[in-house]
Amino acid sequence: MRNKMKKISVLVAAMFAVVMSAKAEVEFAYEAGAELVSSYIWRGMYNGGLSFQPDVEVGFNALDEAIQFRGGVWASVGASDWKFKTNGIEIPDVYNPNTYFMPEIDFIASVSAYGASVGFNEYYYCDDGSTHNSEIWFGYNFDHFFGQGAYINWYTVVGGADKVLETDLKKIANGQLERQAFSTYIELGYDYTFEDYGLTLGAQLGMSPWESPLYGNEKFAVVNIALNIHKEWEVGPCTLDLFATGSLNPNGMVTDKDDPEYNVFVNAAGDDKLYVQKLNGCIGLGVWF
Repeated sequence: MRNKMKKISVLVAAMFAVVMSAKAEVEFAYEAGAELVSSYIWRGMYNGGLSFQPDVEVGFNALDEAIQFRGGVWASVGASDWKFKTNGIEIPDVYNPNTYFMPEIDFIASVSAYGASVGFNEYYYCDDGSTHNSEIWFGYNFDHFFGQGAYINWYTVVGGADKVLETDLKKIANGQLERQAFSTYIELGYDYTFEDYGLTLGAQLGMSPWESPLYGNEKFAVVNIALNIHKEWEVGPCTLDLFATGSLNPNGMVTDKDDPEYNVFVNAAGDDKLYVQKLNGCIGLGVWF
């Protein structure tokens, strides 16, 4: 989910009057494009093989982009399991050696003002059970203080399939065997763009502060240390983006090679196998309008 919105200036005098003056200029903003990636990497974790990922977002900017509204749809399709055919752990009774990762559709919405942002993500996995996760997030970018690039984001799953076993004996006695895990991911990041060369270098540090089935940790853990590079070209009305990313998961590092239980396994989206989450990466090409 990128943020290369092209803007078309229009006057909408009465819209969003709650947050802007009556005569403020409002810009309609949109983004449409797609990426082809060698692997679907989500917050440092392997989530699928070769994937096509279209993205459409629309919204509004106000007060010279100090205030922004966004809504859109992102998807990942055709993610075949080619990278870890020998490393995936089979789940009895459901394992399919020819499995393909189920398509994913995400519905996204956000509002940002003067560096602060709040948003909602709905992750929908197109399996037989229509699995989904609902997530809220908030963040802040420090452009005002550092010129560009530094940010912090907090994401928490508040509904859906993100469950852990219930530990309250009274609830268990009443038949409640699971509870919401509220899996949380905190990311610190910095992106630096060399404007003259269309080149952006980035780094991210991701943490899960408590037990999470999504990130495979039982207590606070660093789950993502990532580096990435983007190179852009303007080609007519399009922007081409060639990129690469690599991620190390310290929580997934093997501490005892003779005991596989020390490996951290995570169920990738829509798949029926578990994967060691240790070192992941991908290359990709995006086209944006």
